[in-house]
Amino acid sequence: MATVGISGKIDVQKILKEHLFSGSKGKYLDITMFVNLDEQGMYGDNGMITQNWKDQQKGEGPILGNVKVFWSDSGNAPQKKEESKPVAGGPGAENDFDDDIPFSQPNFLLA
Repeated sequence: MATVGISGKIDVQKILKEHLFSGSKGKYLDITMFVNLDEQGMYGDNGMITQNWKDQQKGEGPILGNVKVFWSDSGNAPQKKEESKPVAGGPGAENDFDDDIPFSQPNFLLA
């Protein structure tokens, strides 16, 4: 089994404080991390961190932040997801229009 180093950042303002709980050594927050070891997202992240609690409904917990795999003992670094390239003629594509094509303006009378 491979060992990986994972770092994470959370937005503490998104924590639902009513679901924090006290334990014998302090206050606790339950989280779940979803990690893709093979691929990175568009911003270099490998997954997300969500808050969870007892009796939570599916999808109820907020997304608190992202995680990133920064080290792996297998030597295989996660690959960044390829950015989508514009399709010819689609939004963001270069215009291949012929400037010599005449376009006429419609003649409308405005009342």
